[in-house]
Amino acid sequence: MFAVVETGGKQYRVKVGDVIQTEKVVADIGRVVELEKVILIGEKVDAKNLGSAKVTAEVLEHKKTGKVVVFKKKRRHNYRRKRGHRQQITVMRVKEIIS
Repeated sequence: MFAVVETGGKQYRVKVGDVIQTEKVVADIGRVVELEKVILIGEKVDAKNLGSAKVTAEVLEHKKTGKVVVFKKKRRHNYRRKRGHRQQITVMRVKEIIS
């Protein structure tokens, strides 16, 4: 059985035991969090039962992604800017899908 959940503005197709990397979730390592925005469970969308559906996941770690380099340049004007960004993410393992 699988579920599609939304967290951090993105959708993830998960099943029990999957490890997913999402936008940062404010929770301690080892804590179990509930992902309540379930879009579908299994092969069909059942609007009546999705209101009570939840996916529980255990927080494994918090880390940063690889650096994204933003480089701006205007030729012949001696204008160069180099900036970087690293997004904070949370790694979670799906424990249970409650329908």
